[in-house]
Amino acid sequence: MGRSAKGYGKAHCLLTPEATEALFRAQDFAKDEGMALLIYDCYRPQRAVDDFVNWVNSHEEEPTKAIYYPHIPRAELIQQGYIAERSGHSRGSTVDLTLVSTETGEALDMGTPWDFFDLTSWGESDALSVQQRANRALLRALMTKHGFMPLREEWWHFTLENEPYPDTYFNFLVR
Repeated sequence: MGRSAKGYGKAHCLLTPEATEALFRAQDFAKDEGMALLIYDCYRPQRAVDDFVNWVNSHEEEPTKAIYYPHIPRAELIQQGYIAERSGHSRGSTVDLTLVSTETGEALDMGTPWDFFDLTSWGESDALSVQQRANRALLRALMTKHGFMPLREEWWHFTLENEPYPDTYFNFLVR
C-alpha cells in the first residue's frame, strides 16, 4: 500500500491473553535454542482489513508492487487469496512472525520477505533452498508445538488453534 492502514495509531502488538501466553512459551523455547521471535503483525482492526480491500479495488499508485507482489496484478490479490475481506488477525489470536538468531541478530533466511504475495511464500514451497525450507520447518514446528496453526499460503502466519473468539472480528483502534 505504501502507507499505514486505517485503524493503527501506534505500532503495538495486541493479542488475546491465550495467544499471548502461548507466544511467550514459544519465545522461551526459541531462546533456549539461541533464537528469538520477531513479530511483524498481530491484531488488525477490521477497518484496516476494509482499507486493504478498498486499496485493492482503487487506482492508487503502486509504490510497493515490486517489493510485495511483483508477479500478481493488484486487482487479483483478493481473487488469489492474498487479501481477504475477513482476516484472522481481527480475531486477536493470529500473529505474523519469523525467527532471529540471538547470536547475530539476523532473521533466519525464509526465502521471501514477510507479506510477499507469491507462491514462493507458501510454507512448503519447492522453490527454496534446503536451508530456507529447514528454517521454515523450524518456525512451523516451534509454533505448532506451542498451539498455533500455520496458514499454508504464508510461512509467517500463525493462528492459535484454540482461539477464544473464532467468530468475532474486532474493530477497535490500536493506540
